[in-house]
Amino acid sequence: MTVSPTKLTLGLRSFRTKFLIVVGGAVLFDLLVSGSLALWNVQRLSRDATTQVGQGLEKASQDYIRSYTDSTASQVGLLLDQVHSDVKALAGVLQAQIDRPIRNEAVGAAMAKADPDAVTVSFNSSGHWAQNLPGSPSVVSVWGYLLDKDHHPLPQVQTDIETSAVLDLVAPNLLRTGASKLQMYYIGPKERPIFRTAPYTEQAQTFDKLYPGHNDANFWDFFFPGIYESWQQWARNPAARPVPEDITQTAPYTDAITGKLIVSFFHPLWTADRQGVAGTAGADITLDQLAEIVEHVKVAESGFGFLAMSDGNVVAINAAGEKVIGLRAASDATSKGVTGLDRSLRNSSQKAVASLPLDTNGVVQHISLNENGQDIPYLVVTRQLNPSNLWVNGPVQREVMSLGIVVPEQEIYASLIAARAKIARATNRILVYQIAAVLVSLLIVAAAVFAASKRITSGIRALAAAAKRIEAKDYSVRVDIHTNDEVAQAGLAFNRMAEQISFHTENLENLVAERTKEIEEAKEEISALNTQLKSENLRLGAELDVARHIQMMVLPRAAELGAVENLEIAAYMRPADEVGGDYYDVLQNGGSLKIGIGDVTGHGLESGVLMLMVQSVARALQEAGETDPSKFLAHLNRAIFKNIERTRTDKHLTLSFLDYDGERLTISGQHEDLIVVRQTGEVERIDTGDLGLPVGLESDISPFVDTREIPFQSGDVIVLHTDGVTEAENARGELFGIDRLCQSAHRLHGRSAEDVKNGIVEGLMAYIGTQKIHDDITLVVMRHR
Repeated sequence: MTVSPTKLTLGLRSFRTKFLIVVGGAVLFDLLVSGSLALWNVQRLSRDATTQVGQGLEKASQDYIRSYTDSTASQVGLLLDQVHSDVKALAGVLQAQIDRPIRNEAVGAAMAKADPDAVTVSFNSSGHWAQNLPGSPSVVSVWGYLLDKDHHPLPQVQTDIETSAVLDLVAPNLLRTGASKLQMYYIGPKERPIFRTAPYTEQAQTFDKLYPGHNDANFWDFFFPGIYESWQQWARNPAARPVPEDITQTAPYTDAITGKLIVSFFHPLWTADRQGVAGTAGADITLDQLAEIVEHVKVAESGFGFLAMSDGNVVAINAAGEKVIGLRAASDATSKGVTGLDRSLRNSSQKAVASLPLDTNGVVQHISLNENGQDIPYLVVTRQLNPSNLWVNGPVQREVMSLGIVVPEQEIYASLIAARAKIARATNRILVYQIAAVLVSLLIVAAAVFAASKRITSGIRALAAAAKRIEAKDYSVRVDIHTNDEVAQAGLAFNRMAEQISFHTENLENLVAERTKEIEEAKEEISALNTQLKSENLRLGAELDVARHIQMMVLPRAAELGAVENLEIAAYMRPADEVGGDYYDVLQNGGSLKIGIGDVTGHGLESGVLMLMVQSVARALQEAGETDPSKFLAHLNRAIFKNIERTRTDKHLTLSFLDYDGERLTISGQHEDLIVVRQTGEVERIDTGDLGLPVGLESDISPFVDTREIPFQSGDVIVLHTDGVTEAENARGELFGIDRLCQSAHRLHGRSAEDVKNGIVEGLMAYIGTQKIHDDITLVVMRHR
């Protein structure tokens, strides 16, 4: 048979022929090349495997030890942080008692009334100390030199007993939650070192048995010499702290009461002026808690961990590890109240351990330890914990504990020899499998390429023929491809495209007309909506203008402000929106004057309506003759709360009232700080946070309402404001702030109330500049003539 040159040329130009030549040749070439390279690489891998695996195993093992060390150090650090947090919480409560004497007295009186056993102590004639009886959550011990001749606590000591009774409210919960703690306590200042501890124990009785003479010496000098003096130095110079925090940790010692090895954490309390020490809050944890983390370290078969102080004293280690590194333990028992633990690496029978550096932080150290006459190689990794303030029988010093992991090298690298043997066996298997895989792949690929070429190219040929008919404007053409692949999907897409071309060609004019009509209708609808929107905006603007007008009508008139005897009153109010949420009013009924100022949450119509409610209720109560400030606020809140429930709004407001009867000025209710500028120019800020609750949050706020009398003499000026003043922003986004307001009031003191008001407003507006006012601004100035 003779093949013509034309048929040969067409055959070579067909897609199937090209597909077979290009794809089949490329795949077969790739298999041959990749197979040859794979065989060569397997041989090379066989030569390099031992070295690479050995290095990899060594690095992986060292990385694992480092990671394990870091993880265990984090666990120890987390335990210490949890204890620090609990001690700081207790110290915060006690410090608040010291800083706020008025609340201190109230809390002490309440505790004495609720639990007399917490603040009443009984004298023990044999021990010559006094202590409360069992039944209280804590025990308080008062040493003999803190008692008077009748064996009662000295007055200031009794005050400390009542002050520290707040520990009964806090310590039991802290002991139940967070890190496990043995006990929590308060110790008084050096001149009055009462000792209150939760839970209750026979504290003083135990001290008598274990520490004879302790009751004749100052507590701090007897049990913790030097620590109190360090704290006094910190009070004078905070930079003198070895570590920049107040928590002070002791070295491990034997607890007098429980007999357990413990670590104490102290947080010194400061006098209200922060110039002296007012005692300490503290907590104890047993050494078992630290030891449990370290003793559970398990690396390889016999690896272990240890926790050591910077001087090498080992705080925690398991028995097996203690034997391996040759530790010798001894107790340094003295007459002092704490007994130290001496188990130092520096006294180890192993020379390598005695000279082991602890500050290498993650560096793998190789040491040799003598075991039964043989030198056994070990790996050691240490990680330093966060620094702390440490007391050890003297001034407080900086301490950095270290966690160490020790593991025999033979256990870490035991798998290396086994790995070499497995690599050799695996190499031989890979060679056999690779050769077989290349041969099988060659056969499979050749068959698959030939079969796929026919399946793929048949669909492509059909698509090519249909495309030529579309080119000839025969839009009725369709293709039928009986496959389930991308070529079939292309055929379906081609058919849909042909249908759409046919449809759009036949219906193009109708479609254009329909679209034109739809556009015209849409334009008319948009025009009508624009007209309706403009009308709605005009209506809403008119309603808001009426609401704003009503709100401004109920504000006090200038004549009312000027009719108050002996007082000059000036006021300014600027809403952020059409209707504001700020409130102020001046209500006078006979000789009684009440000035109110408040701020409804948010601004706008709802806030303005709530402001009008408050104004109406306040006026009604004033006219009804309610003169008690606390009852006035309680009645007003109840009415507003019911209105808020009825209107289903989520608004409420801060609200304060000043009551003036010509002699006394009394403030009640919670709002922004009240600013008083004395005739001398001295500026005072009165915090109203403890004088009430926001109005409208609860139905009854009477338990929270309180009053405070403020001296108000001739020449004194009082400035009331809402947060729209202090939170106004300049172009850089900085707030005007309470300090600038105080400075403005101080600068203007001595002038009339109107001048002070105008001066503050002018300065505020100059500060705001062109920035948008985001909140209502209200200012009321009172000056005593």
